[in-house]
Amino acid sequence: MTHESPGATGTTESPEQVAQQLDTAIAALQAAHRDDPYAPIFEVLDAMVALMRQPGGLEALYERVPALEAAQVFAGSDWDYPATLSAELAWRTLRLGEREATLVEMLSQIRLLAVAQGDYEHPQISAEHAQRFLRRMMALNLDLVGNELGEADRNRPGGLGLLVRDHYHFLLQRLGTEHLAGELAREAWRMLAQQPVRVDTIAHMITRIAIARADPEVDTGADPDGRATRLVNALFTPSPGCADDPGIEQYTKRLDEMAYSDLIAEAQAMGALMRETGLVSAYQPALMQHLRGRHDDLQLTVLGLSSTGCDTLLCYRQLVYALIDEVITPRTPQAAHGLAMLLERGLLHVPGVAAGLWRQLRAPLHEGVGARLTMLFGEAGEPRMYLLADLLCMLGQPLGVGQGNHPTCQSARALSMWAYADPRRLLELLHEVARDDDLVMRFEGESLTSSELPPGLAEGMIADTDAVSVAMVGHLDRIYWEMGRRCAQRGGDPHQWVNPEFHGDGVWRGFRIAVNVATGNIEALDTFIRDFYGACHPYYNGEAPLVHPQPAGIAATDSLGRFLGWHAISIQRLALDETGTMRVYFFNPNNDSAQDWGQGIVTATHGHGEWPGESSLPVAQFAARLYAFHYDPRAHGGGDAVPREEVDEICCQVRKSWGAGR
Repeated sequence: MTHESPGATGTTESPEQVAQQLDTAIAALQAAHRDDPYAPIFEVLDAMVALMRQPGGLEALYERVPALEAAQVFAGSDWDYPATLSAELAWRTLRLGEREATLVEMLSQIRLLAVAQGDYEHPQISAEHAQRFLRRMMALNLDLVGNELGEADRNRPGGLGLLVRDHYHFLLQRLGTEHLAGELAREAWRMLAQQPVRVDTIAHMITRIAIARADPEVDTGADPDGRATRLVNALFTPSPGCADDPGIEQYTKRLDEMAYSDLIAEAQAMGALMRETGLVSAYQPALMQHLRGRHDDLQLTVLGLSSTGCDTLLCYRQLVYALIDEVITPRTPQAAHGLAMLLERGLLHVPGVAAGLWRQLRAPLHEGVGARLTMLFGEAGEPRMYLLADLLCMLGQPLGVGQGNHPTCQSARALSMWAYADPRRLLELLHEVARDDDLVMRFEGESLTSSELPPGLAEGMIADTDAVSVAMVGHLDRIYWEMGRRCAQRGGDPHQWVNPEFHGDGVWRGFRIAVNVATGNIEALDTFIRDFYGACHPYYNGEAPLVHPQPAGIAATDSLGRFLGWHAISIQRLALDETGTMRVYFFNPNNDSAQDWGQGIVTATHGHGEWPGESSLPVAQFAARLYAFHYDPRAHGGGDAVPREEVDEICCQVRKSWGAGR
């Protein structure tokens, strides 16, 4: 079928006639759904586009929300479950999606607008929830407030970018703009609390705040606590010497003319903002380069170091200065934060880490690895610079590793575990990949060479993530899945043998799984839960803390508790929070660890004693999504003492969510 493009013109119908065409298409879809629950909606979308291009068309579309819902226009799609929708995914669909997906997303948002304003009641979502979603989505699209479109939007086929802009302005007319900067700032702070290795998305959000605040025609609302201002300052005006955002070249000239007291003020301002926000302005590397060889004593200040970090820097000053010289540049400013966090961890005192960094600084880079990095990060800098910059960030922020938009949670988890607990291993493996664009790992006494293995789950080039992952994950993914293939005929879950070999000696060899691998059915769930408590819960394992992160598997669910798939995480520790609740603190490589898993199970990333990058849940809620874990087979836990009521409640939650039908 050939569909009318969004930009098609030439129609002579009146707005009323175009609206009637949409009504006819809606009625036809409703009739078709009586026989086919997945009847195509193309006719409705074509009529919707024609109506949107008419004066008052969006208002007419808004009035037809009940009819569109009655015709089941969202049937068979994620949009049919509005409570589960993600504002971040909605942003990508609205701005980057294919034609049909973008149009359905706009329909969904108009429906949510009707819910938010009380003109339509939806059984799955409240007016408050709909309004929160729309405000968050609108904040992420803050650049559309003005009438000018960016190049990418202007070039969308058939004028789709214009339709999106008009749709956005319609939402603005109904909901206003004054909340948007504050909403975007709250979202940025929430994500920054997790100390991600890559901050591109967050920086983009803050740039939108800055642009909107500079537009006198846009009311972005008050900033009473100054949190939005501090974010903008952290990226664009972090110190008195660049308060007018003069550009790197002009700022460098100003530094040459500054007195020592002024340089101290610059270093103090930048160091304080970096430590508070986790963000680094491109001006900070310019200052650090200026200080090199002149006032290296101020590097301690500009990095915002505590006594621990200062001690580490002073003990390894030659290495630190070499890293500043070669890695921390205006193109890789976040490396300054990574370096600061690495020093605060005292990581250079770990045997082999300083030597490994020296080696990586001097080692040549394989042309294949360099080509991948150049493709993703551009030709403005040497690819090895990007690799080293993100290596510093990964070592300094090991729980900020993300898998990007790739099914490679096992590899991302491994990188995080090595950076956190075994940095020497990470440095060894990275050196091998960077030098050879190949990787050899041992499995049960045999060598596995990544270049000789078929692909795993990773398809194509790894992108949307850090440079270390770009270099390594393809190799790790091949080896991980080869290990799994070699265990496939043993019976049981291959992770039992793969995880200790792949992740390292710190992983316990005992293994428990709640699911029969052959049938997919749950078996002996109550025993599984008691074994988990006995292995990890301090009240039932003799108060033994976890010394090394342990890989585990969860059954990922959406906000309605529906099963999405199996997902790899690592259990970092169990501890009491400030209210006396025992919680599991864990690493989730899924980019943003604050998630709603349904049944009131909402993972926290701050406010309950989490370390940066950790997620946490009360033990019982975590156990309701756990399906596999490792344990020390020689330890003797006391899981039998767990109250029956608690075990029964967990089992009930499992049966009503991911365990339904199992």
